[in-house]
Amino acid sequence: MLAEGRRGDPRAAGHRRQGERGRAFLVDDPQREVDDHVRRQADAGGNVVDTAINYRGGASEEYLGELLTGRRERFVLASKYTVTRDGADPNAAGNHRKNLTGSLETSLRRLRTDHLDVYWVHLWDRHTPIEETMRALDDAVTAGKVLYIGISDAPAWVVSRANTLAEWRGWTPFAGLQVPYSLLNRDIERELLPMAEAFGLTVAAWSPLGGGVLSGKYTRPGGPGSGTRHAPDSISEHDLSVARAVQQVAGDLGVTASQVALAWTRVRSRAVHPIIGARNLDQLTDDLGALEVTLSPEAVARLEDATAFPAGFPADFIAQTSPWVFGEVSQRVDGRY
Repeated sequence: MLAEGRRGDPRAAGHRRQGERGRAFLVDDPQREVDDHVRRQADAGGNVVDTAINYRGGASEEYLGELLTGRRERFVLASKYTVTRDGADPNAAGNHRKNLTGSLETSLRRLRTDHLDVYWVHLWDRHTPIEETMRALDDAVTAGKVLYIGISDAPAWVVSRANTLAEWRGWTPFAGLQVPYSLLNRDIERELLPMAEAFGLTVAAWSPLGGGVLSGKYTRPGGPGSGTRHAPDSISEHDLSVARAVQQVAGDLGVTASQVALAWTRVRSRAVHPIIGARNLDQLTDDLGALEVTLSPEAVARLEDATAFPAGFPADFIAQTSPWVFGEVSQRVDGRY
């Protein structure tokens, strides 16, 4: 899964909800829930576990730390920092060296490990120079506390500048990018995905089911029932039409809507690996089945036509003007070396 040497199975599981307390739709024993999810993932061949310092107020890391004791090295363990550890302390948040150091030590202690396989910058911090962040991350790698680094939710120009600085100065570059990506949110195709492919970055796609809208629950007869994340009347007609297209393709293939939506993210680019954020064991089992789904070019076209996604400027402009700029003969140039 990683663009560098570490190998992670495409079955990446996110553990933001796991360990959640006080939600009626989850089991009463959060620790058992986390255990069930990780065991089911491992049984299917998955080995990537993704969490963050702030998920469930730190409970997610604590549960995973207990669960992975004795089998830590079988998993690619990832966590994130940026989000505040103390809302009253301005230095307990952000991507500067002080918060990185404090957050990393906290996560290592909770996860009961001496290193993280991947450490993600959770969100771009416009108040911290990217040079400081990259140097501090490189120091963590040099110290052996982090093996690879990645960045989540940042502009393409920030990531490309960061990795160019790393290349020039001999620092550790970002190996992965974590961003939202689904048939309902294709924004990364404009800049972030092409940039990631150019730099050889793994793209971990969060919310690949569009917050559950693409799972089929909102388009099936009778509606979603109770306990859903979105009120049915809050979902736009555009999003519902995309969800219906997903449901139709799923029906043709004899698979579930979730499996089709997840499979599509992997068809778009070899760099993309969807993060599975299943809420219960049945959903996790169903989502893992997406790896066995093959979408034909015709099915992909049906899904993408339903989104009516505009690439926007400059991609659309370049495509429209290229025949005029480069001449008719340019249509016969295929770009091969």
